[in-house]
Amino acid sequence: MNEDSPARLALEGITKRFPGVVANDDVSFKVPGGRIHALLGENGAGKSTLVKIIYGVQQADEGTIRWQGDPVHIADPKAARALGIGMVFQHFSLFEAMTVLENIALGIDHVADRKSLTTRIVEVSRAYGLPLDPEREVHTLSVGERQRIEIVRCLLQQPRLLIMDEPTSVLTPQEVERLFETLRQLAAEGCSILYISHKLDEIKALCTSATIMRGGRVVGTCDPAVETAQSMAQQMIGAALARPQRRAAARGSDHEGRARLSIEGLNLAAAGPFGTTLHDLSLDVRSGEIVGIAGVAGNGQSELFEAISGERLLERADTLRLDGTAAGRSGPGRRRDLGLCTVPEERNGHAAVPDMSLTENAYLSARQRRHLARGLVLRKSAARGFARSVIERFDVRTTGPAAAARSLSGGNLQKYVVGREVLQDPGILVVAQPTWGVDAGAAAAIHQALLDLAAAGGAVLVISQDLDELLVLTDRLAVIDRGRLSPPMPTADASLEEIGLLMGGLHGMAAHDPHADVGSAAHA
Repeated sequence: MNEDSPARLALEGITKRFPGVVANDDVSFKVPGGRIHALLGENGAGKSTLVKIIYGVQQADEGTIRWQGDPVHIADPKAARALGIGMVFQHFSLFEAMTVLENIALGIDHVADRKSLTTRIVEVSRAYGLPLDPEREVHTLSVGERQRIEIVRCLLQQPRLLIMDEPTSVLTPQEVERLFETLRQLAAEGCSILYISHKLDEIKALCTSATIMRGGRVVGTCDPAVETAQSMAQQMIGAALARPQRRAAARGSDHEGRARLSIEGLNLAAAGPFGTTLHDLSLDVRSGEIVGIAGVAGNGQSELFEAISGERLLERADTLRLDGTAAGRSGPGRRRDLGLCTVPEERNGHAAVPDMSLTENAYLSARQRRHLARGLVLRKSAARGFARSVIERFDVRTTGPAAAARSLSGGNLQKYVVGREVLQDPGILVVAQPTWGVDAGAAAAIHQALLDLAAAGGAVLVISQDLDELLVLTDRLAVIDRGRLSPPMPTADASLEEIGLLMGGLHGMAAHDPHADVGSAAHA
């Protein structure tokens, strides 16, 4: 890029106010053409609001947006796409009752005929290692598979500025590197990329410059190549980053603690035509340990979570034991009585009801263990007090217990949901994607809570696509692939490359199998 040429995108004094909060306060920075520029900040720093303004989802109260040097008014996403701006959102904008093809067609302004678009989707998804079946209905897809739709839909439009909000949360290391190769090639061809991620090692590997936000303001810029992940995290939070500390009691060489969660010979048929059937899964999680389940999205993680939580009942009660009690035929309420708490991967709509307050969301899972109701009578003051304790203990940035769940940033809602379960003092905690889309400080707080729970004698099962997280957090881990679980191995003996290859096994098979189709590959 000619240094004298105008920046592809320039923000000048962007300010956005909401009742009671200034989300963006006089924000200014530039994204040159052909550069991969990071936007860093902890949850609630104002990043999501800012990129929504760039993409036309929201309007700034003050300030100017310049595109190729000229001031522009981006009235809506269609106007943004007309300029050449594409965005992959962290929270998906998909219609669950529609197919992949129909969702992609809705997000493209000039749609070819159905057959041509289907061909393009297959070509692009295969080229970027993000396999999709255009005819699948979205409600049958895992979170990871839904994210693939967002990425492919955006790439089909050949954007000049590509905004990516946490795009690698559910990808294997091999898929991440494939995506990075694609992004580097796009940048080499002149596309600008505004990249948001809380994985600071990714920022170092990919980005050539970074803008750091805190409290809605720009507090600095840096060259990620010369920074450390620690130094960038400290600039984001404005203080030294507390590293999670593992107490000696939480990790032993032989884990002689009693099995608190026991799964033996678990078989579970897929709930629908595009689900994953579980085959003969067996696993123990003992007192004082954290066990991890790694795997590419869509390989049976959702089915395993539902089988443990009680959302789906098992054929035999003794297939699942909680502290020795057969519970495979018991519903979620009975399992909570036996000491089980759970955190599903989808925080909006599954872990929390967006339009309900934090106090009301406390009732959803804590009414039994925290005695928030007497029979059919809700104890509102007790629920408010419990919600307030979660907010305080987990540093949830919100206006208070009366705030609607949807008003929280993704990371702050995740802290609330995890805190709601941890503060019930469960004997057994099963958590899926515990730090998906949260900043380094929030991730450290969540990890510390899980470590403390294990240190106190709890049994913790973590289902995650974040291998770095599993390698740091767990004592043992196993890989789930096409509904089958590998034997657990000591985490200290596992390598990132080895586990990543196991997770991506079906991708490799499909790539070398001329008879493999997109539909089967989509389960990888």
